Amino acid sequence: MTAGYGSARPGHNVSLHELYLTIDHRCGKCDAWGVSALDPSIAEQLAQDLPPEDFRRIVETFEDDLGRLAAELERAGLAGSLDAYRRVAHSLAGAAAAVGAVMLERTARVAMDPRSGMPPAQMVPIIRAQAAAALQELAVLAARAGDDSAAP
Repeated sequence: MTAGYGSARPGHNVSLHELYLTIDHRCGKCDAWGVSALDPSIAEQLAQDLPPEDFRRIVETFEDDLGRLAAELERAGLAGSLDAYRRVAHSLAGAAAAVGAVMLERTARVAMDPRSGMPPAQMVPIIRAQAAAALQELAVLAARAGDDSAAP
């Protein structure tokens, strides 16, 4: 366990392999669409149904929320405030679900589960990486939505 972080199960070290088994990252449907961080049935649908400027605004809002929530998550973890950490993880899971960022949502749900035994020191870097992947894929969809609207 890393100094400064609390753990639901003190002294229990969880490997990354165990984490990925916990998250259950089998997402073949996403891979078939060429994305791994997003559920295309949600993200693609938003991109197709909304005017491009609205979809871009949703992506920008998600990016702002994500930056704020990731910082709050890290602060709560460093402070050892597991209740605050789990509340922020819950907010993060909801925001991720709204845009189809399934891997980020699943990981945030692991972070908010007191039974997971996953300390913030392990979860925060993974959540940040998954957030970056989701934002990158959403940006591609937003650009594609803008390109599609310009087509005759």
